[in-house]
Amino acid sequence: MEIFQYLVDFMRSLVEYSFLATKSMGFPSYGIAIILLTIVIKLILAPLTQKQVQSMKGMADLQPKMKAIQDKYKDNPQKAQQEIMKMYKDLGINPLAGCLPLLVQMPFLIAIFYALQGYPYDPQYAQFLWLPNLSDPDPIYVLPVLSALSTYIMSKQTAASGGNNQQAKIMNIFMPLFIGYISLNFASGLVIYWVVSNLFQLAQQTLIYRNNK
Repeated sequence: MEIFQYLVDFMRSLVEYSFLATKSMGFPSYGIAIILLTIVIKLILAPLTQKQVQSMKGMADLQPKMKAIQDKYKDNPQKAQQEIMKMYKDLGINPLAGCLPLLVQMPFLIAIFYALQGYPYDPQYAQFLWLPNLSDPDPIYVLPVLSALSTYIMSKQTAASGGNNQQAKIMNIFMPLFIGYISLNFASGLVIYWVVSNLFQLAQQTLIYRNNK
């Protein structure tokens, strides 16, 4: 836990450095600092995100073949599993490959969550656009709506790549609603990070899917 606290403190330092950068450019703003820091973090993690998205897309593209094997051996689940694993081996696909990039990113994502949720903003610069204070939830609920909407669009894009089963459809509805709901009580600065992060990843996924057609 001590190591994780160091990571949280490091993320808070990055927020402060980003703010000082905006201040040196003549427009001190924690809101802009969070947006810039989010873009930098996403750019650093972009190669891992690309591997994760490509792996997910590859698995989604295999769904029809997997279903055909399951239908063929519906009375023998063990044989079906063996054939699916053989298919993975023949195609050189690791079904767990999409998990590793996510696991590597998770400590950083959780750390920035804690860093922004309890960040001690300078009251003089804590206001941003319509938000009276980045430490407080959005009073007019614009950010929660944007967080839910961006999550929904990203989920739909992922589902459209091939994994369009019933469970995925349920998650495509539940997850955006859940994200929007919890965003009602989160600090505005944190929700800004989430929305910008979603928009960046949405653009990245669009490019990946387009280049892999």
